[in-house]
Amino acid sequence: MIAVAGVQAHAADSFTIKDIRVDGLQRTEPGTVFSYLPFRVGETYTPENGAAAIRALFATGLFKNVRIETSDDDVVTIIVEERPTIAGVEFAGTKEFEKKALTTALASVGLAEARPYDQALIDQAVQELKQQYLAKGFYGTEVNVTTTPLPRNRVNVLFTVVEGQIAKIRAIRIVGNKVYSEGTLRDLFTLSTPGWLSWYTKDDQYSKAKLNTDLETLRSYYQDRGYLDFRIDSTQVALSPNKDGIYITVNVHEGPKFTVSGYQLAGNYLGQDNEFRALVKLKPGETYSAQALNDSVKAITNQFGVYGYAFARVESKPVIDRQTDQVAFTITADPGKRIYVRRIDIAGNSRTRDEVIRREFRQFEDSWYDSDRIKLSRDRVDRLGYFKDVTLQPREVPGTNDQVDLDMNVEEKPTGSLSLGVGFSSADKLSFNAGISQDNIFGSGNNLAVDFNTSSYYRTLSVSSTNPYFTEDGISRTVNAYYRTIQPYTSQGDNYKIVTPGFNLQFGIPFTEVDRVFFGVGFERYTLDLAPGAPASYIAYVNQFGKTSSGVPLTIGWQRDSRNSALVPTDGRYQRLSFEISPFSTLRYDRVTYQYQQYLPLTRNSNLAFNGLVGYAHGLNGRPLPVFKNLYAGGIGTVRGFEQSSLGPQDAQGNALGGAKMLIADFEYQFPFPGTGADKSLRMSFFNDNGYVWGENQKVSLSDMRSSVGIGVSWISPIGPLKFSLAKAVRYKSTDKLQRFQFTVGAGF
Repeated sequence: MIAVAGVQAHAADSFTIKDIRVDGLQRTEPGTVFSYLPFRVGETYTPENGAAAIRALFATGLFKNVRIETSDDDVVTIIVEERPTIAGVEFAGTKEFEKKALTTALASVGLAEARPYDQALIDQAVQELKQQYLAKGFYGTEVNVTTTPLPRNRVNVLFTVVEGQIAKIRAIRIVGNKVYSEGTLRDLFTLSTPGWLSWYTKDDQYSKAKLNTDLETLRSYYQDRGYLDFRIDSTQVALSPNKDGIYITVNVHEGPKFTVSGYQLAGNYLGQDNEFRALVKLKPGETYSAQALNDSVKAITNQFGVYGYAFARVESKPVIDRQTDQVAFTITADPGKRIYVRRIDIAGNSRTRDEVIRREFRQFEDSWYDSDRIKLSRDRVDRLGYFKDVTLQPREVPGTNDQVDLDMNVEEKPTGSLSLGVGFSSADKLSFNAGISQDNIFGSGNNLAVDFNTSSYYRTLSVSSTNPYFTEDGISRTVNAYYRTIQPYTSQGDNYKIVTPGFNLQFGIPFTEVDRVFFGVGFERYTLDLAPGAPASYIAYVNQFGKTSSGVPLTIGWQRDSRNSALVPTDGRYQRLSFEISPFSTLRYDRVTYQYQQYLPLTRNSNLAFNGLVGYAHGLNGRPLPVFKNLYAGGIGTVRGFEQSSLGPQDAQGNALGGAKMLIADFEYQFPFPGTGADKSLRMSFFNDNGYVWGENQKVSLSDMRSSVGIGVSWISPIGPLKFSLAKAVRYKSTDKLQRFQFTVGAGF
């Protein structure tokens, strides 16, 4: 309420002010009131500036009543009634939100502790609370406000919320479709009716943003299949009377299907028209696809980037003939000026040294811009495995038209990891191994790892260090020292023990951007302590060569890695061939292994993966293959669902002996964990693992292969990348040792 009262002391309405007084203040400083008055002592008071003063004071929001009185002695008195101050904001009945989140939301509209109480703000706060609930699908939420007066002109505000039920999507209808079934089109939507996983994915909760995204997906689906005239005529979203159900209806018009009648290139293609023409993915006679045309434009733009034209403008213009349902298009290119890279800036590496990142670059400063080299540089940094996310983007240099800077942004991840491996056997046995490693120690790019295993069967202590840039040319050096003890437990007691200290040194030489050759040398000693009941193969070996054997293994290997990421690969190929030979001392053997991994993207976030591994070993100079050099399979990394290293020949007590021949073939469909979107740190997979190990004198037969199927989860956790698997053996024998659940640390398979 605004009130103006004047006690006129003069015949005239105006007078010269001799004094100004303020009454009714409790918390507000008088200076605050004076600062809003349009007049001062000694100035002229008029009814007009008196009304202006009242409006200015009301606009502060501090007062609920303002009056001005004048007296015969030319004194102006401002009489105010302050609004109550909010002493506290409380909530009742709020289960879906934390109090802090609601308090923050109300503060955004001006309602907060120590602020003046204003009914208009209360109304805004109620609407804001309802909006918060609407965003989560609570369409029947009711909000009541209770105001409790407190001493010293304060109030307490209580919001009582009746949340109601989340409105679920009860039906999604698509009307007007003839070419594709309604079920096929509904499967394109992220929104869905309630399903068995909806409690986690929340896909049955309506969101306008999600619906718009789904409609764009629907539009792209048709346009990528030739339906250029496809349109969405209308979309209706209806709420059920009890506000717990949502019904979505989408009305579409498909139109005719268009084919490509021809295309042409226009503009400047640097005299390489045929090279650029080969990048066009749409050919005459094919069904028109907006995605294929966009991919063609992108490929042409990228090819200009290879020649140094970073900001080439490439545009496509379709010409539609609706009489024949055909479309022709012209791709016009303007390469602009050739660009060179002035500077490369790196950000986000709070731990990793700049030089560790820069040495992976193949695009150099003060050289011509090359999009292929830029992509290779980004991929090489990503393959280091030190970062959660790696981006590399060009940025124009102000004041120039032929220079760019490259901005690399990385997001560090913990590179130290605590690795754990646990398996539960059908006999309720527990196996355990662990390790501590630092892949980027002190931000230097070097690796230091300590692994140990404390199981009753296999005990080991291993310390290794790798310097990936032992020389400036990128030659790596790995040093490894270890001490292993193998002592299987059987119902007859400890029947043998193998003690192995060893050491090896390996160098890796890069030959191309993706190829590296390894050379190494080592020394190892094996001591066998046998007891009654020891495997016959071990007894025969000791009788022939004695309890102690030593070897000097020489290794040579080749690796090719073109994966887009070392930690979470979704595209590319990995190959590794390793040959080990020990022609000296007691142990004389050779062993060769070859691993092949292929990743094929299916969609933006899912991919197929294949892992193949073959191995062969045999003794030299007429000697048998040393039992210590056998190949093993079983468990995560080879065939899940079976105990680690348990496949192949066994002794009389059922202990795995390994073998001389190995064959592994694993298949996976990998995708983000439901509800995590495109998050790469948490992924799932369906897998089929196959493999077996054969003895030196056994014939390889595919009928011996063991198989399993299951589901896996990989998680890049704060303590390192973890892998979990739940597998069911589908091809096995009664003598096999099965493990349904396993988890360990690892990348890839």
